[in-house]
Amino acid sequence: MDPIDVGSVLHSLSRCAPDDVPDAIARAAALTGAFDLTIYLADFAQSMLVPVPDIRPHVDVPVAVPVDGSPEGEAYLGRRMVTSSPDGATRICVPVIEGSECTGVLAFSQTGPLVDGTSRRCEELGMLAGAAIVVAARSTDLFNVVRRRKAMSLPASIQWGLLPPLQVAAPGVSSNGVLEPAYDVGGDCFDHAVNGQTADVVIMDAMGHGLGSSMLSSLAIETYRHDRREGQPLAVTYGHVDEVLGETFGDDRFVTGQMAKLDLQAGRLAWTNAGHPLPLLVRGERVLAQLECRPSLPWGLGGELVEVAESALRPGDSVVFYTDGVFEGRDSSGTEFGMDRFIDAIERASSERPPAGVSLRSAVRHIVEFQGEALRDDATVVWLTWELSA
Repeated sequence: MDPIDVGSVLHSLSRCAPDDVPDAIARAAALTGAFDLTIYLADFAQSMLVPVPDIRPHVDVPVAVPVDGSPEGEAYLGRRMVTSSPDGATRICVPVIEGSECTGVLAFSQTGPLVDGTSRRCEELGMLAGAAIVVAARSTDLFNVVRRRKAMSLPASIQWGLLPPLQVAAPGVSSNGVLEPAYDVGGDCFDHAVNGQTADVVIMDAMGHGLGSSMLSSLAIETYRHDRREGQPLAVTYGHVDEVLGETFGDDRFVTGQMAKLDLQAGRLAWTNAGHPLPLLVRGERVLAQLECRPSLPWGLGGELVEVAESALRPGDSVVFYTDGVFEGRDSSGTEFGMDRFIDAIERASSERPPAGVSLRSAVRHIVEFQGEALRDDATVVWLTWELSA
């Protein structure tokens, strides 16, 4: 595989229409000797990889492939190159990387076996595709529509529009989030960001269901973001979110949740608890305990902040934030999933030692499968991991 002329590719991408990006990537890949290229994006439920349509004529139109049990899915979950050799050519699958998030897979073929340096060039094609999609997605709905394998409710559409990347990572820290049911989520939301030597995380659960809940959580999360970007401390932000919700919706609507700041140098987590289930501390492959913080009233009820709790983490520790839909969900017989099953799912996922995003996906799949793929309430999890950076 020949080297990628990044400058020429970027120039080509800057001149094409947003929905012509797949064709531009294919033409760039062809210059390196790659052919039969397809871009797959993970659907919102992260269960299928869906091909992005482009303007090239196809003899065989690619179909969606499952994340579990396919070479494409192996590349997506493992965030690594996967190869096979059908019909004498080498078929290559590499993750599509958008910043720190893996959003899909680039699959293509090349003649003959891999040689030295080829692996890196293949991975660079995946990164190039991710960068191009990030930019193009600001000007077209193509990539969002591809990820919708079925109709999405208006509340869910609002919530997904609010979300940050599901994966955020920087030296010393990673944060991964999942929302279910992906196509009908209403009142749950989260945010995470890395700002200098601080990682910021918030999880929120608005009362009720449907459009009213999504509007409530939308205002709460945007108020939080406003204060975070203004550099406000947690205590001030807690009060501001409470004030804005109260003034807008009155005292009969509220949002529970937690907001946290992690010092990436010291590993010290500061956090507030607005009437929300306590997060879990994971060390190694075990859930050690629930982190304690005296609860303040949920946002919107006019309460005072009771406590900003602090917890000292060790390198490799994770903190798992979640909403009550995680453990309150029931199967068809009415049996509750419960905290014991949730803790067991976390520990089993941790023991497999995959990338953190894969661990989270595995844990949440247990929740969804227990309820027969039909969640009756939103279930949201954020998995924050701290590693002492060099």
